Amino acid sequence: VGLVGGAVRVHPGAKANVALLGIKTADDLAKCIAAAGLAQNLGALRALATVGIQSGHMKLHLRQMATSAGAKPEEVEAVVTLAKKSGKRITVTLVEDALRQVRGE
Repeated sequence: VGLVGGAVRVHPGAKANVALLGIKTADDLAKCIAAAGLAQNLGALRALATVGIQSGHMKLHLRQMATSAGAKPEEVEAVVTLAKKSGKRITVTLVEDALRQVRGE
């Protein structure tokens, strides 16, 4: 890791980040990079220890999945709520079933 030459001296975003973080030496930069990596690892461990990465990730996509399944804008929230409350693994089939339930089919 270094601060001399390369993108750190010419790229406006890199320059702004180095200034914002108050980085003066390559050692400072290395510590910042290590801290960011550790924070990511802790986030991943938390996801693994709780709902799991796949489950948590799929919940983020529920609204898009509901729309892709054909839900109208006014149906999306109800579909998302039903899918989450089911306690089952989030799948396309689950979302489609929730949509049918919302529509009373």
